Amino acid sequence: MKLFIKNMVDNNCKKIVKSVLQEFGLHCTSVNIGYVSIRENISAEQRIFLEAALLKYGLELIDEKKNSITEKVKNVIIQMIHYSDDELPKTKYSDYISRKLNYNYTYISNTFSEVKGTTVEQYIIAHKIERVKELLIFSELTLSEIAWKLHYSSVGHLSGQFKKVTGITSSFYKKMKQKNIFSFKPI
Repeated sequence: MKLFIKNMVDNNCKKIVKSVLQEFGLHCTSVNIGYVSIRENISAEQRIFLEAALLKYGLELIDEKKNSITEKVKNVIIQMIHYSDDELPKTKYSDYISRKLNYNYTYISNTFSEVKGTTVEQYIIAHKIERVKELLIFSELTLSEIAWKLHYSSVGHLSGQFKKVTGITSSFYKKMKQKNIFSFKPI
């Protein structure tokens, strides 16, 4: 049985979910970001208790097909932007997401907007900017290399989008990094 879980975004969430499921005597066959597979089928009553236990950690079981699709879209985008070792897919994001989820993109886009209150495109932009920030802080890539890696049409396009989303320029952000504003110092 597959359970879809909202707000599951990293390995810590995976550990929490696995631990909670074990407390309920459920056996995981796989734990992935956004969903988990278990051997057992759960009753409606077990589901209620499991929902309450996960909610303590800010995680939610997803019932509706629309919520499930939305979580899958988020996971594809996060995987595509943050965990892809190489550059982003060469196809249009809409085609890539549609192919990955095996749904018509118009349906995906409308469902996502209805559930999240934002568009898939805006969600992608937000994650691309987060990825740019990570690369500016933790890599030696130039802004040109980052723009190429994340499929921006130009450095100017990346810079404009960065400023629009963050309120500061990418060059100022990089200077803040160079001045070690991002380093954590013991109190």
